[in-house]
Amino acid sequence: MLFNYLKISIRNFRKQRLFSALNILGLGIGIAAVWLMVLYVADELSYDRFHTKADRIYRVTQQSEWATGSFNLASTSAPFSPALQNEYPEIEKAVRISAEGGGKIRFGEKQVDAYDVFFTDASVFDIFSYSFLYGDPKTALREPQKIVLTKTLATRIFGDAAKAMGQTVFFSNNFPNVVTGVIEDVPTNSHLVFSALRSLPPDFTGGWQDGDIYTYLLLKEGTDARKLEAKFPAFYTKYLKKEMGDADYRMNLQPLTSIHLHSHLGFEFSTNGNIKTVYIFSAIALLILVIACINYMNLYTARSLKRVREVGVRKAIGSQRFQLIGQFLTESFMMTILAGFVGFLLASAALPFFNRLAEKSLSLDFHDNNIATIAIAVAFLLLIGLLSGLYPALMLSGYRPVIALKGQLGSQTGGAGFRQSLVVFQFAATVVMIACSGIVYRQIRYVNQKDLGFNKDQVLTFHIDKSEVRTQVGALKEKLGQNPLIESSAAASNPIGNNFIGSTGLLIETSNGEIPSTTQMTQRFMADADYLRTMEIKLLQGRDFIKNSPADLAGSVLVNEALVKKQGWTNPIGKRMRYPADKDGNVTELTIVGVTNDFHIYSLQHKIEPLVIQFAPPTEQDNMYVRINAAKTPEALAYISQVYKTFDAEARPEFQFLDENFAKQYQAEQRQGNVLLAFAVLAIVIACLGLFGLAAFAAEARTKEIGVRKVLGASVQNVVLMLSKDFIKLVLIAIVIGTPIAVYSMNKWLENFEYRETLSWWIFALAGIIAIVIALATVSSQALKSALTNPVKALRAE
Repeated sequence: MLFNYLKISIRNFRKQRLFSALNILGLGIGIAAVWLMVLYVADELSYDRFHTKADRIYRVTQQSEWATGSFNLASTSAPFSPALQNEYPEIEKAVRISAEGGGKIRFGEKQVDAYDVFFTDASVFDIFSYSFLYGDPKTALREPQKIVLTKTLATRIFGDAAKAMGQTVFFSNNFPNVVTGVIEDVPTNSHLVFSALRSLPPDFTGGWQDGDIYTYLLLKEGTDARKLEAKFPAFYTKYLKKEMGDADYRMNLQPLTSIHLHSHLGFEFSTNGNIKTVYIFSAIALLILVIACINYMNLYTARSLKRVREVGVRKAIGSQRFQLIGQFLTESFMMTILAGFVGFLLASAALPFFNRLAEKSLSLDFHDNNIATIAIAVAFLLLIGLLSGLYPALMLSGYRPVIALKGQLGSQTGGAGFRQSLVVFQFAATVVMIACSGIVYRQIRYVNQKDLGFNKDQVLTFHIDKSEVRTQVGALKEKLGQNPLIESSAAASNPIGNNFIGSTGLLIETSNGEIPSTTQMTQRFMADADYLRTMEIKLLQGRDFIKNSPADLAGSVLVNEALVKKQGWTNPIGKRMRYPADKDGNVTELTIVGVTNDFHIYSLQHKIEPLVIQFAPPTEQDNMYVRINAAKTPEALAYISQVYKTFDAEARPEFQFLDENFAKQYQAEQRQGNVLLAFAVLAIVIACLGLFGLAAFAAEARTKEIGVRKVLGASVQNVVLMLSKDFIKLVLIAIVIGTPIAVYSMNKWLENFEYRETLSWWIFALAGIIAIVIALATVSSQALKSALTNPVKALRAE
């Protein structure tokens, strides 16, 4: 019987080549979309799970609230790690990681840029699982001035990673590091990606509120992280309360495997993913597959009407309904398996494009799980075949023999409402995706074009590696200014736009003139006297720094509007602030000499926070800002490089443009928009196929009516309008359903931005118009074909 089913199925495929091809292609597109999205979601969920002890590794984070402020930080400070390990026996190991270990690496005559180098403790290899090619993980970083390279960096420096062991490489200022190990490259599915690890100095320490170190703990087996976390208030009382006062302070243990998708704290190591994105993309992929299955059912149903007589004959000669269902389901399974092959080919062809779109390195290789993966894929295809083929099979097998032998639909119209509801679902999903794509595009354009409080156009930054060059910044700026290609230049402690500036705790004078004993966390930045002019930042009150002023260098600061508003000052000039006393009891006092307008140093996902700008000493003037002539960018870059080489002959400055720095912070949202747009196009294509199927179904059912209307004088336009208006009603219903869903979804998405575009009604109207135009174009083609049919032929249809 099964062989007979297969033979009949193949015969029907050959007889209806066009519609079989459309069915297979539509379902194949849906399967390909799901396949790609499964790869994406699996990769997102796999972050940091390659560490063998991942379930026992936690990152220490801290959050605090007080009357005048708050913070929520992924970072801690140097004293946390040793203090925690001494206090709590539940902690097996602790490690500190600092992102400040990178720069230019020199070996002989060769120079290599490596800015993703971390300082860390020797215990890093006891906690994290990195595969050593050469060296001993137990001793690699036990001594100071040691470095462990990844295979790629070792190959770049030495040509062959095997030659790296025991060699001495030099960082800026000729600081030597002996290579004691080479490890495999860090997997890309890690929130900690680096090219080398350097040993922290043995006397490395800092203040409790410095906030520039990441602390990771390995808990002993069987330890309940939540119970350990409950003990941390005593840690605050013992070590931090003296400096922070009575703030509502909490230390948290963040599971390593949750960081990538669930952590969005201040000073993250890198831009993390978002579990909401995983949910959204999974839902979109599932939606695409559902739309494809709906399309399959509508097309299959429409074309199967020609087989009504076949059903009648089979029933007349004794076929049972379950046998007819078996026949139609066999065809469905065959078509689904063929669609699975097509989907695999489409996914393979689209994968390079999808990887560029999502910035991933996904692969369809099965590796060692061939049998299991193939079994899951086949089971998945059979399930799709069952779900999408069951309704047509039940409908066709349910015709009464007498009506079926006449080839009529008779009273079998109960499924019309169901089929129409499927079309409404398809186009509601399409409207949602079109509207969401438009809003994502508008938001990305908004953040890239919004006034940031300074002029970011044609401003580049580059790092000054050598400390002796930092002492000559004045001469460097003077020489740069001799060329009209250079409009202005300045020096500062950090390049803005990278979402990592730094913060510190300060004791800030209140409006009544008192300096409290409780610190406030503020963002801190160091710049020279040319910074405001170069960046075109407005000075609202007071004065700017004065060049070569010992008084300004000793304790003058600029603050932004946000700090003034937060403190409630009417006249901020002359107000004081202090750093907490150091271990020797020394106190540094600062005085406000000027107020700037609020300007963004972070991307627009972040609110502008209180900011203190200190006059940068030469040691902190390690980043140059240069505003260049927009018309001659290549010539300006060449001139800057030429001038800089007169101060550092070995230097190869790496230029970063500020507008690009800020744009990089929106890459995740840009990727979301691109993927959403790509899948919206797929949804439109598949929905059109489904609508085409339903139009064919309607035209088939009303063949005789069309013939009668034409004999009575109906024009082609009348027939086309008659067949099209019902479908336009369905699309209008879909717009009514889809619009509020899109509004709600985009409101939730825009919550990721502190500064965002407003939702305009015309975007949703445009999405609806696009859906109507697409539906009209699809239905009209089938309606026109039916309207042009010879009425005599239509009247003879029985």
